[in-house]
Amino acid sequence: MARQCKRSRKRPISEINVVPYIDVMLVLLVIFMITAPLLNQGVDVDLPQTDAEPMDAAQEDPLVLTIDAEGHYFLNIGGDPEQEIDADTLLLRAAAVLRQRPKVSVLVRGDSAVDYGLVVAAMSLLQQAGAVKVGLVTEPFGEGG
Repeated sequence: MARQCKRSRKRPISEINVVPYIDVMLVLLVIFMITAPLLNQGVDVDLPQTDAEPMDAAQEDPLVLTIDAEGHYFLNIGGDPEQEIDADTLLLRAAAVLRQRPKVSVLVRGDSAVDYGLVVAAMSLLQQAGAVKVGLVTEPFGEGG
């Protein structure tokens, strides 16, 4: 009779139920698929095309000044990145960021239709704010924006 008791005991199941993990993974996949297009922030500009080496992606988030076709300034730091700012606000915000993060990359995204003088004036403002080097953002050939 002792043998029957031993045989009727349930053995612990040593398998992991992965169904809940798959459910969580699918929910996260759907969330990322929905939010990824929303992460593309900034003002839509038609960047000039050129053959240039891409920047190192391992660097911290750069300070990006966008100049649209009408010559309006937009800064990706402080407030709404799609809110137009004037030259004085640009100077103040850029100086504040450059004091906190002196090694940050400073980039200018100028629309290909914008006057060259406006791009140079914006670069001058960034240098007044404390930027040592200012880079220009372009599109690779054939990827028109």
